[in-house]
Amino acid sequence: MIKLDGSIIIQMINFLILVWALNYVAYRPIRGMLAKRKEKVQGLESGISQFESDAREKASAIEAGIKDAREKGIKMKDAMAEKARQEEQAMLERINEQARKDLEEIRARVSRETEEVRVSLQSQIEFYANEISKKMIGRAV
Repeated sequence: MIKLDGSIIIQMINFLILVWALNYVAYRPIRGMLAKRKEKVQGLESGISQFESDAREKASAIEAGIKDAREKGIKMKDAMAEKARQEEQAMLERINEQARKDLEEIRARVSRETEEVRVSLQSQIEFYANEISKKMIGRAV
């Protein structure tokens, strides 16, 4: 059977001293280390989140740069294609103009040669007509 006497008060005091000593020697330093560890983990987590947000910003900046570069490339390609079309058109116009000039020269030369042949033949028509009539009639006309 348990007797309640003055030793229970001593045991209570002894228990309180033990709790205070354990708190001072063991629990407080452990809680301090846990608090420091928690702060460090939170600092690392915030650093990680900062790095992640920086990485996302840099990735979006890179994507925007790539998009801008593609747009510039497309614009440059279109400008070069347009310039090439204009140069092609100008070249075709020069070629067509030269062809027209050449054709006019050829027509003029053919016309001159035709006229020269006509004049040449005109002078010979009379001779050939006399020769044909001589052969047909059998005497000179």
